[in-house]
Amino acid sequence: MSQEPLRRTVTIASPHGLHLRPIQAFVELANKFQSDVTVSNAKERVNGKSGFGLMTLAAEQGSQLTLEVSGPDASEAIEALAAVLARVFPDE
Repeated sequence: MSQEPLRRTVTIASPHGLHLRPIQAFVELANKFQSDVTVSNAKERVNGKSGFGLMTLAAEQGSQLTLEVSGPDASEAIEALAAVLARVFPDE
């Protein structure tokens, strides 16, 4: 019996958008989960466990991304991953 993927729309809050630091944090966390993770915008859908894929989304501050997670630990994964996308990363 297959379960429907969990979905959540998250607004990018960080002033620099989805840049290298948040992408790295997201990918490292996503890879700790067994579940499949995808992230999409209005034009593109990418593997959430791929830093290169996330960079291609070019998500600026205020962009809305849809996070989709399916697998045995999907509930835990979607909560943690949504928090990373919504987090404001300090200036470097």
